[in-house]
Amino acid sequence: MFTLTVNGKARSVETEADTPLLWVLRDELELTGTKFGCGIAQCGACTVHVDGVAVRSCSMPISSVDGKSVTTIEGLSKAANHPVQQAWLIEDVPQCGYCQSGQIMATVAFLKKNPKPTDADIDKSMNNICRCGTYPRIKKAIHRAAAMMAAAGSKA
Repeated sequence: MFTLTVNGKARSVETEADTPLLWVLRDELELTGTKFGCGIAQCGACTVHVDGVAVRSCSMPISSVDGKSVTTIEGLSKAANHPVQQAWLIEDVPQCGYCQSGQIMATVAFLKKNPKPTDADIDKSMNNICRCGTYPRIKKAIHRAAAMMAAAGSKA
């Protein structure tokens, strides 16, 4: 039995210790916003936060998050009003949309570390894959979110 806090709620799951967090979230806890992409922690579609740090949930065994706090896209904000989510909408980032929850979660963690990123910072640090190639819109949305957060005096 593993216990973790998911989106602010204590949850217990009974599964094998090597079950990836992604499948616990999707299959056991029915939080399907986190997507399966590659299964080898390369694409980032499965990005969630564990104790505030962005991780690829497809390769993280549930045993490694026992007792920790996990935030998924569903837990980022109740009304989809986090500045990163708002910037994504304003800049019309999604095309197919499949990678977007992972992109958003990676961006939130990135802006926590770097609230005033340059284009070079974004290019260096943001490595989630978008099959549709919406990288220019993602970059614009990251800059917009950073500006929105700075104006509001908030951190990701």
